[in-house]
Amino acid sequence: MNNALARKPLVVALAALALSAGHGYAQVLEEVVVTAQKRPQSLQDVPVSINAVGGDKLAEGHLTKMEDVTAYVPNLSMSETGIGTQIFIRGIGSGINQGFEQSVGTYIDGIYYGRAQLSRAPFMDLERIEVLRGPQAILFGKNSIAGAINMATAKPSDEMELKAGMLYEPRFDQREVNLVASGPLSDTVRARLAIRDYSEDGYMENQLQSRDEPGREERAIRGTLVWDATENLELVLKAERDTFDVQGRQIEIVKEMPRGDGVQYGQILAQLTGDARLLDNELNYVRQSDSAEFSENTVDNVTFTANYDTDLGTLTSVTGWAGYEFSENCDCDFTGADVFSIAMNEEYRQFSQEIRLVSPGGETVDWIVGAFYQSNELDFNEATSFSKTSILGALNPQLALIQGISVPRDYEQDSEAASVFAQATWNINEAWALTAGGRYTRETKEGSRTMRTLNSATGTADPLAAFVVKQAFNVDTEELKVMVPVAPGHNLAGDRDETSFTPSMSLQYIMNDDVMFYASGSTGFKSGGFDARANQVESFEFDKEEATTYELGTKTRLWDDRAELNAAVFHTTYKDLQTSQFDGILGFVVGNAKKAEVKGIELDGRVALPYNLMLTAALGYLDFEYKDFDSGNCYHDQPNQAPGGICDYTGKESQYTPKWSGSTSLEHSYDFGELALRTTLDLTYQGKQYIHPNLDPRWNYTPGTKLNGRIALEAEQWTVALVGKNLTDRDTLTYTNTAPLSASTFMTPAYYGFVERPRTIALQADYRY
Repeated sequence: MNNALARKPLVVALAALALSAGHGYAQVLEEVVVTAQKRPQSLQDVPVSINAVGGDKLAEGHLTKMEDVTAYVPNLSMSETGIGTQIFIRGIGSGINQGFEQSVGTYIDGIYYGRAQLSRAPFMDLERIEVLRGPQAILFGKNSIAGAINMATAKPSDEMELKAGMLYEPRFDQREVNLVASGPLSDTVRARLAIRDYSEDGYMENQLQSRDEPGREERAIRGTLVWDATENLELVLKAERDTFDVQGRQIEIVKEMPRGDGVQYGQILAQLTGDARLLDNELNYVRQSDSAEFSENTVDNVTFTANYDTDLGTLTSVTGWAGYEFSENCDCDFTGADVFSIAMNEEYRQFSQEIRLVSPGGETVDWIVGAFYQSNELDFNEATSFSKTSILGALNPQLALIQGISVPRDYEQDSEAASVFAQATWNINEAWALTAGGRYTRETKEGSRTMRTLNSATGTADPLAAFVVKQAFNVDTEELKVMVPVAPGHNLAGDRDETSFTPSMSLQYIMNDDVMFYASGSTGFKSGGFDARANQVESFEFDKEEATTYELGTKTRLWDDRAELNAAVFHTTYKDLQTSQFDGILGFVVGNAKKAEVKGIELDGRVALPYNLMLTAALGYLDFEYKDFDSGNCYHDQPNQAPGGICDYTGKESQYTPKWSGSTSLEHSYDFGELALRTTLDLTYQGKQYIHPNLDPRWNYTPGTKLNGRIALEAEQWTVALVGKNLTDRDTLTYTNTAPLSASTFMTPAYYGFVERPRTIALQADYRY
């Protein structure tokens, strides 16, 4: 159906609703308060390119995870992959590797969440999300080189508050229940309890297992206590546990490329097995998987915050403990054939402590000083298994030797980081303000990686299979030394000790109460580390990356505070940018692009229109280019390949760097008596971008435009609404890659993709007391 025709009834309905409201006047915009500078400020006063999404928008739009938010924030992308999760701001992210910290720092109530797995936890009872673009090294730390996502959970209220919410979506049997109780326990103690329960059947059909996937079960509980211990001392304790378990995946084979004789991957699988149902190559929400895939996740965190008001300012201590465990089984050939599977387990634990002193504000010099410490431990284990019935044995006699073989990978990483930071703003006069600061960081890191070749039944070493694994898949294992004495084996260890100083400076010109201009220069770095995912011993350590950003921006209030318009122009240079690309067989290899540049424009604004209409819009333009990157991994059949499948990416853009992205939202409210009717329409757009990590031009892909909507009937204590997402039912891929072994072993590449959810329309109901 034509998208314009599909939207027409909704547009006509909204127009009729607006006209029925009669004449009216635009209302003054409510102020948006953020804590991007570690103190409450109006968003319009912060000299940073920043978008904020409030808790009401998250709840009303059923934005339950970070992937949902990316559609509303230009130059922000997040995608789940076969073996990890990626977050990108302005085209910069960390790629797939357990040895990476994220280039986009995620913070919840002041605690740094550096692991991608932590970003998959669902949202619950949030006050707001702030997305800061560009390096945020001074106030947020070393691993916010691309930007920072600053989230704040809802705090206990001064008065008794009870809320119950539910959502039901019949097409995929989505069910969600949210409960919140908040209020005072005494004159000095307040508490808040939030509980979330969510389940769904899934929107993909697994033909071989006759079930819908991915089936989800998510549960979360959070308790927060606030104690006004004295007139000047506030103590806050928060504890939370999240569990989210998934059966199956939203992955299917979406394309095949025939080899020279015209034969495709699916035909080979059918010939070897006699079963023609093992693969289809259409994006049709149908998949074939022969393994019982699952992902079981538990995330725990405890945060203790103390705020003490002194004559100098507010002294804040933030202590955090966080950790997670997850187990996964991946049918990582992504077909219905028995080729191989991967079992993964990961445990992560971190402790952090920050102490900072923030001046009261509004003085000639406003300042922040502080110190930070964090330690973490990571244990990652996976095993690639070739069962006794793997069809690799029927492909040729040599591969039959690896049937019943497991290739386990064990990776450990321990690190400690300590830093001191300071930032000061000199309010020169009513028109000019100069801000300067810096952060000094030292980090030590130890890492180790081993790979073995074991008989699955006995758990004993198998040197002959190790030789075959090396020849067939270019995987180095420890047992290879028995067959090839000069082989290095695979038992690696290393340590790093590095320091960095990251300064920044900005100049603000406040033309009047409604118009502010700023110019800033900032730096950032992300520490080097150890490659967890490479299969060759020569790929183990990678260098730190550094960034320098220059930004010009303006923030304006217009039309007697009925409108806002903000704009930013930026240019960033990255040195030794950390990358992760598929090796074309079974692994991902980390490297450093010597130099990359990204520049662009970001616009956002909102306007309160007559007839109770509110228009919000955001737009981003992005231009990314590798300036010096001659050691990238090639995509299949890429021309001009150097030995080892190495290609020159100089002059190319990167993954998730669309030229244009944006969103717009139109909201209308109409009051009649004690009831109100609220209607919201959202349009989101992402332009053409590579969604394949090796920049395969077959996947220079346009996600395009999506339409979401909500219509709600509200009273003082209750709300009933219909929430529609992807109303035009657009088929969308968020990530693609070459199916492992399809090109290298079977010589006929196939591509798998992560498929976004089709159209959903849910009933939403909330009760407040």
